[in-house]
Amino acid sequence: MSDKKVLKPSADHPITVAPNKARVVVTVGGKVVADSANALTLQEANYPPAQYIPRADVDFGVLERTEHSTYCPFKGDASYYSIRTGDGVAENAVWTYEAPHDAVAEIKDHVAFYPSKVDAIEER
Repeated sequence: MSDKKVLKPSADHPITVAPNKARVVVTVGGKVVADSANALTLQEANYPPAQYIPRADVDFGVLERTEHSTYCPFKGDASYYSIRTGDGVAENAVWTYEAPHDAVAEIKDHVAFYPSKVDAIEER
């Protein structure tokens, strides 16, 4: 039995998930690590929007799963990956909700990248 609080989006804390009509490309160390025409944009309250990219559009050959995890009462348990390139390692630069709460179920099988830990997240 989990003691974790589960919250639902509301007028006070809205969350929307919508298809991004642009192509989303993520680069690290000059290498493309994700390239998708099927990204989802998650907008949560006043936070910057996050691009959730289908796992199939991500180069998992440069990702390494870490032990780091966090919990969001609106989205669920997040797992993390570091990115390894020729330039080094971006620690815990990628997160994913493998079993997200129902309110954001669309982000299952997607990953998101911290903008500060990659070279760029471009919408083309």
